[in-house]
Amino acid sequence: MWRRWRAKWGSIIGSKMSAEFEHALMREVMRSEMVRVKALIITTCMILGALLVVDVFAPTLEQQIWRGRVNPFYGQLLLGAFVLFEFWVHSVISRNLKLGRDVPVIRRYIGAFIETSVPTVVLVLQIQAMGPAEALGFVTPLVYFIFIILSTLRLNFWLSAFTGLVAAVELFAVAMLYQPIGAEQEPELYFHTVRSLVLLGCGILAGAVGVQLRRQFAASIEATTARDRITNLFGQHVSPQVVERLMAEGTTAASDIRHVAVMFVDFRSFTAAARSRSPQDVVDRLDGAFAVLVEILERHGGIVNKFLGDGFLALFGAPFDNADAAEHAVAAARDMISAMDAINESSDWPLRIGIGIHFGEVVAGSIGSPRRKEYTVIGDTVNFASRLEALNKEFNSHLLVSAAVRDALGNACADAKALGDVQIRGYERPVAVWQLA
Repeated sequence: MWRRWRAKWGSIIGSKMSAEFEHALMREVMRSEMVRVKALIITTCMILGALLVVDVFAPTLEQQIWRGRVNPFYGQLLLGAFVLFEFWVHSVISRNLKLGRDVPVIRRYIGAFIETSVPTVVLVLQIQAMGPAEALGFVTPLVYFIFIILSTLRLNFWLSAFTGLVAAVELFAVAMLYQPIGAEQEPELYFHTVRSLVLLGCGILAGAVGVQLRRQFAASIEATTARDRITNLFGQHVSPQVVERLMAEGTTAASDIRHVAVMFVDFRSFTAAARSRSPQDVVDRLDGAFAVLVEILERHGGIVNKFLGDGFLALFGAPFDNADAAEHAVAAARDMISAMDAINESSDWPLRIGIGIHFGEVVAGSIGSPRRKEYTVIGDTVNFASRLEALNKEFNSHLLVSAAVRDALGNACADAKALGDVQIRGYERPVAVWQLA
């Protein structure tokens, strides 16, 4: 029975993780595609800009290239249309990325064919102007390598190989078409064959590099996904800040001394009121109240170290330093009291909250046995904060703080009311206690 249950849930969790992984990988591939498209746009704009500069400032050089047989405007028009096409491709990828869906594979192949055919069209125009030998030996055949190299960013072996194949076939076909058999010089079949095979080989190599990059992307995404799942799962049991520390330092990190504001929170007379209600009602009431209080706590930079039945222990200044820990703790406590007053107005089960805050040194770290540890704080500061919270019953108050907290707040604690030196259980001498409104 247990094995069947474990296999069933293992299959469900595995399929969910696989779906999440594939979706994340798809998004990374599409982002890589957008980088490729941007690179093509920038490169084409640079070439188009260079042609326009030559057209304006060196028209004689332009005449030497085109020899007056082809209007150079046609080439500029072709490059401009290509830039517009790439902008459209970019918008399609961006739109699909926002919608969380992939671009159809057939569109990718059609786009690769159109892109790789642009140098072919330019080459045909140059052959008509310069002649086959000069055009085929000019710079245009090298432009194919731009598309082959950038195809690596598609992270797809077959698309890169297809790009190399299109370049090889089109270059070879153009060479054979414009150097017909029977001319004074026979077609340099060997030369053009080898050059086309080099283009095809480069496409295959680009595809292999793309596959390797895809694997690295996949490994990175898999590690990040696993880390996020651990953080989310573990973060439901301990505070996310503690998870971050443990993930970064490990459970063997040494304990350290920290100046921390320790807060104890407790619901007054909760146990007695809970006796007349069902267990589900009790859990729902606690969950609802804790959700509000913890959200306020985290907003002020605090963490819940542990829940204590109908209360909890919170920390400000651990596991990460907080220079204004006492101020943030008091601000959070005031907001928590106000929030509970608002909740009580619309609830048939009002809860009265008591809070005690002390500021001082603690030993913070992962403490426990080799098999099970928990991140916690120990020391007199923790004990004293617990005793302070318990005094709320005696003074019928909501928020009590120690003299250390009062001193840390300074003028920001003008509403503090001195309760004098109070005898606290476990301490030989009375200590100063302050009540905050």
